[in-house]
Amino acid sequence: MVGANEGNRGERGEGFDPDVSGTRVERLNARAFCLWMTGLPGSGKSTICALLLDRLRMQGRRAYGLDGDVLRQGLNRDLGFTDADRSENIRRTAEVAQLMVDAGLIVVVALISPFRSDREFARSRFAPNRFCEVFIDAPLQVCERRDPKGLYAKARRGELARMTGIDSPYEPPERPDLHLHTDTDDAGACVERILSWLRG
Repeated sequence: MVGANEGNRGERGEGFDPDVSGTRVERLNARAFCLWMTGLPGSGKSTICALLLDRLRMQGRRAYGLDGDVLRQGLNRDLGFTDADRSENIRRTAEVAQLMVDAGLIVVVALISPFRSDREFARSRFAPNRFCEVFIDAPLQVCERRDPKGLYAKARRGELARMTGIDSPYEPPERPDLHLHTDTDDAGACVERILSWLRG
């Protein structure tokens, strides 16, 4: 379960802070991990991420969210939506998340991350028990009905190319650590399930 190991010791070793003792680093990292939310556009990733962050912070946990739309406004703004660019989007995000976990934070990532191989790469950047893949699952028809940004409608009209779920594939997780169904459960119930899973 999350928090079982002593620290996030990746291939590059532990982060170095001259003002923090080794014991304190281990204590900080004992509660640090990455929750990686994947799912179709409109499945509810960003909504659940925001609610979860609020709950974690209310509990006094040091938590930060990495949202795909926000990242594409800054760190990943030079990337498009080719398969190669999507993979690079995941690579950069995973590296940032790993550094933040190394610093002792809970990191909640909300990214479509459509390809299994990219999500497996993301997992590989973390020590065991420091990464949780959360499948935010809703049928395509439900996501299209929600269509909060109007992207599905544009894709159906031929105004938007390479839309995930329409003309660009989404590979659902085969064995996610946590599988949430947002077509039957609301965001609050999904957050409770995540918190329960973390406590368990």
